[in-house]
Amino acid sequence: MKRLRTNEPVWDLSFDEKGRLTELGQDDLIEGIIAEGVDDLFVFSHGWGTSEASARRMYDDMFPMIRAAAQGMPGIATTGFVGIYWPSLWFPPTPATSATSADSIQSDGGAVVDLTAGTASLSGAEIAESLRSGFADEAQRNTVTEIGRLIDEGEAADRSGATDAEKELRLRQIHDCLRSLAPASLLAETAEPEDTGETLLLTAEDPTTAFLAAADAFGSAPPGGDEASLGDWFRTALNGAKDAARVLSYTLMKGRAGDIGRDGLGPMLAVLKARSPNVRVHLIGHSFGARLVSFALAGVGSPAKSPVASLLLIQAAFSHWSFSHAGDNPFGRAGALHTVADRVHGPLVATFSVFDWAVGVWYPRASFLSRQDTEAEVAGRWGGLGSDGFKAVSPFESRTMLASGEVSSDFAPGTFYGVDAADVINDTEGQAFAGAHSDIRKPGVAKLVVAVAASR
Repeated sequence: MKRLRTNEPVWDLSFDEKGRLTELGQDDLIEGIIAEGVDDLFVFSHGWGTSEASARRMYDDMFPMIRAAAQGMPGIATTGFVGIYWPSLWFPPTPATSATSADSIQSDGGAVVDLTAGTASLSGAEIAESLRSGFADEAQRNTVTEIGRLIDEGEAADRSGATDAEKELRLRQIHDCLRSLAPASLLAETAEPEDTGETLLLTAEDPTTAFLAAADAFGSAPPGGDEASLGDWFRTALNGAKDAARVLSYTLMKGRAGDIGRDGLGPMLAVLKARSPNVRVHLIGHSFGARLVSFALAGVGSPAKSPVASLLLIQAAFSHWSFSHAGDNPFGRAGALHTVADRVHGPLVATFSVFDWAVGVWYPRASFLSRQDTEAEVAGRWGGLGSDGFKAVSPFESRTMLASGEVSSDFAPGTFYGVDAADVINDTEGQAFAGAHSDIRKPGVAKLVVAVAASR
């Protein structure tokens, strides 16, 4: 346990990729919470591509702001904080490219979004070096290295005049490596369909076609109709393979976050409830960390065993259909988390921002880039919560976060809320790929955390 400058107790909770604790034990955490007399426990999970040091900096910024916002707030008593650390994957940053009328879109909020992801500028070795650290298993780490080697050697073979058959074999080898790293839970027929769209790329029978489609979706392919591109299909497909490695990182993080939440955090919260029934837990997650805290609801047990008083998903990078009922759901069935929403005894809140390009632009492209989904054009089929909030949930209300961080009206228990945070989460400077996805270290966001937690 450590204490920040505002003197509140803070615990670091570290999980491995299977949801097992690696440092502080469950009993030590719970005994500490009880000893400190914590009434309101804020449990925060970082998101994608976040190192432990980066996550720690975020918590060190956010926890004091939350504590300050909670001062004197009715409904909030003695506070404590848990920062979750989990092995998310880091994909190398890609450079900005100039937006033109042909390759960019203008959002409703006025943000011009360049549709070129810039992945082609990376070497296979750079991608592999970045992704390797996200795997504990040495065999998987070696597979990642092999993917990078195959990509780079493929580019060399292209220059030396390899035959089409040799090129296609290399693409299949890359595809086999990528598929071998994908979690079985997301490839299984029983996987929740709303959050597995990008697995079409990993299960494609024709890797060449799949990689070409990936390059097209991420902007790594030359403009359509360019005669030069017709004779350079292999180079385009290799660029698509790099994009596929990025998509694999999405897939792995989604699966990993769900497993850690369901198998690690959820059962621990049930034990906390049994040993200290009056502690109110406020779950907060950013990006794929929002999926982690959401799937904790599936692992906590019955509503009576849950200490969760509120759920706040900040720019969540998973399906906006996850909590949905079957009606109005294009998948024809209820979302994976529909039956566990009642584990939250207060409000369920999700922010969204038109300036979040990671979720609003690239997330859905990753989900239907194989173009094998004939229903991909159904409105919002593959959309993320951080793009437009909850879909097909009831009861539901919309809110708008003002630039000051204030949100109109109170939050009612048992109600879903979509909060338009574009006036706060909007800084896209220096974030060519993700936009404002991680622009959350702000007093306005802290005010929202407290407003949601104070609801009764």
